[in-house]
Amino acid sequence: MESGLARRRFLAFMAAASATSLTACSTDSTLQSTSADTDQDDDVDPSQVAIPSDDTRTITTETIAHAERLAGIRFTPSERETMVESIGDQIRMIEQRVNGLEMPDTLFPALTFNPLLPGRTTNLATRSGDPNTLSTCDHALPTDDARIAHASLAELGHWLRSRQISSRDLTTLYLDRLRSHDAKLHCVVTLMEKSALEQADRADRELKTGSCRGPLHGIPWGAKDLFDTKGVPTTWGASTSRNRIPDSTAAVIRRLDDAGAVLVAKLTLGALAYGDIWFGGRTNNPWNLDEGSSGSSAGSAAATAAGLVGFSLGTETCGSIVSPSLRCGTVGLRPTFGRVPRDGAMALCWSLDKVGPIVRHVEDAAPVLAAINGASPGDPSSVNRPLFCDAGAKARGLRVGYNPAWFTDDETGRIEMKGVEALRQSGVQLKEITLPDWPWDALFMILLAEATAAFESLTRSNQDDQLAWQAPEAWPNTFRQSWFIPGPELVQVDRFRRQCMEHFDSVFESIDAIIAPSFAEGLIISMNCTGHPSLTVPVDLKQNGSPHGVTMIGRLFDEGTLLRLGRVIESTCWLTETRVPGGTA
Repeated sequence: MESGLARRRFLAFMAAASATSLTACSTDSTLQSTSADTDQDDDVDPSQVAIPSDDTRTITTETIAHAERLAGIRFTPSERETMVESIGDQIRMIEQRVNGLEMPDTLFPALTFNPLLPGRTTNLATRSGDPNTLSTCDHALPTDDARIAHASLAELGHWLRSRQISSRDLTTLYLDRLRSHDAKLHCVVTLMEKSALEQADRADRELKTGSCRGPLHGIPWGAKDLFDTKGVPTTWGASTSRNRIPDSTAAVIRRLDDAGAVLVAKLTLGALAYGDIWFGGRTNNPWNLDEGSSGSSAGSAAATAAGLVGFSLGTETCGSIVSPSLRCGTVGLRPTFGRVPRDGAMALCWSLDKVGPIVRHVEDAAPVLAAINGASPGDPSSVNRPLFCDAGAKARGLRVGYNPAWFTDDETGRIEMKGVEALRQSGVQLKEITLPDWPWDALFMILLAEATAAFESLTRSNQDDQLAWQAPEAWPNTFRQSWFIPGPELVQVDRFRRQCMEHFDSVFESIDAIIAPSFAEGLIISMNCTGHPSLTVPVDLKQNGSPHGVTMIGRLFDEGTLLRLGRVIESTCWLTETRVPGGTA
């Protein structure tokens, strides 16, 4: 999850929306009330009521009066008296669960999210095309290592299959670049040299016998360090888990191994998938080392942009693919929720987390997504859906919604409008749309509650004190105060989520996609909650040397249409000149 305007809204929301489950107070079976509270009138100021010491192990009417301020609700004195008589049973249920039940990190909730509304089917604008078919490449291997390192997957694959370079030599090139540039970027957690060279040698042996597993065969890549790798540390970017060594491997890593890709590095993420600060420091933007790469897929975007890997995998809960791709000038594809399985990946928010590719060229996203696509028994939300991507399909005639009010008259707004105009010039039909005036930030409640549940053990054990970032907006404080979100409020927000699903389902009846600034009002949280896919594409460089781009949002399971649109913007705006970060050429 990440920052900018969305972070400011996020922080303001958290400050305003705390509520209580009354679990923070005592749990003695003998619950007492005070005569003083019995005489209180309905206008009592709960802030003036003394809170009993924890040593008394009591819940009193004063305790409930204070809790009302957190919950945003008000009860009468007699109602508080009645609650005092029965609240102990509720608290004991919580204590029994906490003290008597162990739940492993791999355990998904019983309720799972399905982005398709009941009775609806997928409605695709792109209905054909093999995602493993890339553009034809026939030019010779460059002599410049940096040019090779920044090449597209079509180029890398051609050079490997034509034996102009071996997978071992290509892997060694990327390993050397990871070592040499990490001092500036701080994007590597674990270098996988030994296993990478073994995978590369296997790829070379197979190519030598005429056997090719597909377009990713022999190509080195990097994984965000929240995907389990058996016997190799998977740290989640946090000091509390830096020595964590899993005994199994994530489904997506196994699938990319089956596709012949070569895992060369575990890449950084902001601690527990928030921001770009991890236990080793801050991951930097290769275009502008004075700023962070954004996050939480910080190392994936930085390493891909810098030509340290052929491609990478990131994850998104609310902006963690979009934001670093926007900052680092990479192409970030956030797939439809459920298309890619998450077993073996750190859970932040079970009903929001998604896994997707971060690449240098729009076309490169298709074969990576194809390799990791499909249901897995370990992820109850994962589904089997076809993936259609046609590298040669034009965008003319596609209908794209946008709102002129989203695009500000400043440097970033003008860059974003270049992307809109590129679509217009290509024959795309632009249609003005508006969003309802809804309290979009209320949807953050889902993320906060699920993330707090996922990391309950850190909060209860006080290990959250070990995390490097300790601020009001950082995870430790967020996890603590989110224990005060009422259960009924979470249900109400989930109902609002369904309302959003129904709204955008109707919106996409008349358009094929939406184009917008990446953090346009309401879109980043609402479209993550509805499960729609998005594609972030670089457009141009800002005056400070950092890239900037736009994000397009598509129909459910229609990633191929987003790639058709993305190629228009890329070819018109971004690839008209050499785009290589100066510090890592």
